[in-house]
Order: sequence, then structure tokens, then C-alpha cells
Amino acid sequence: MTQRGVKKKLTGIVVGNKSEKTAAVLVGRLKKHKIYKKYVRRQTKYLVHDPQNKCLVGDTVRIIETRPISKKKRWQVLEILERSVIDETNEDNNSSMEQPS
Repeated sequence: MTQRGVKKKLTGIVVGNKSEKTAAVLVGRLKKHKIYKKYVRRQTKYLVHDPQNKCLVGDTVRIIETRPISKKKRWQVLEILERSVIDETNEDNNSSMEQPS
């Protein structure tokens, strides 16, 4: 089977994973302002297919363009580049805050 074209790949941070097999990924980019010629930060949030539900909030992931999976999902998780350290610290804080009965 032949490949139709080159699929886009982006890198972003997971900001939500409450839906089943879906993660919300925030991708940032720099865009040059037409008049002022200054670079402005722009962000786009993509709904991404995560078949194994492996993504956690705060993870850095690489996503790839794919066929439409649902109304808003056109991207899929390719790999998890870096795990978040936020979840590990929250678990430690919660266990230390518990008081013995």
C-alpha cells in the first residue's frame, strides 16, 4: 500500500485526560506579527486519540496527524517523550498530610 503524503508531527503538553481514550494536548508555536515583526506566542489545543490511556496530565507527548476518529479527533499519540513529575509530588504530599486516627 502506498503512502498518500507526509503526516504532520507536533509536540505538546497533556492538559486533560478525563475522557476515555482521549487526551487534550496543548501545542505552542511562535508566529511573526505582520505589522510589528515581533514574534507572538500562539497556542492550540488538540483532542488526541490515546488508545491505551497512558497519558497523564503534564506529560510531554509527540502527536501525529491521522484519519478522522471522531468529530474533533484527528490526531493520535505517537510517543510519550517525558513523564510529568506533578503527579508523583501530589501523591507524596497527600500521604504526608494524612493524620493518624
